[in-house]
Amino acid sequence: MASTPNSTTAMARGLAWFGIGLGAAELLAPRRVGKAAGLARHPHLIRLFGAREILSGIAVLKSTDPSAWLWSRVAGDALDGVLLASGLTRRNPARGRTALAALLVAPVVALDYLYARKPLAL
Repeated sequence: MASTPNSTTAMARGLAWFGIGLGAAELLAPRRVGKAAGLARHPHLIRLFGAREILSGIAVLKSTDPSAWLWSRVAGDALDGVLLASGLTRRNPARGRTALAALLVAPVVALDYLYARKPLAL
């Protein structure tokens, strides 16, 4: 008998799909994403992070126990945070866009962390 997804499972899937969408943008248009985030000097890193987002999202969706894969999203968020923090220096004329990007992803980072801590079964 197939189980009905609960709200925790639904959120995990939503976060996975969000990551896949963001990852696709990062992978296919890293210069645009970088410019929008005030990180135009890092297109190769943004493309790599996009691939990571996609793989992590697929792993969450495919796994019968996605808890570990949700933790991989949290680890990826930490890497994203380091990159965003590097763009907040006075040397970056687009640091305002970087700060805005950090504020926009903060809720997703919080959700990744909160849902990684919950036991899930998809």
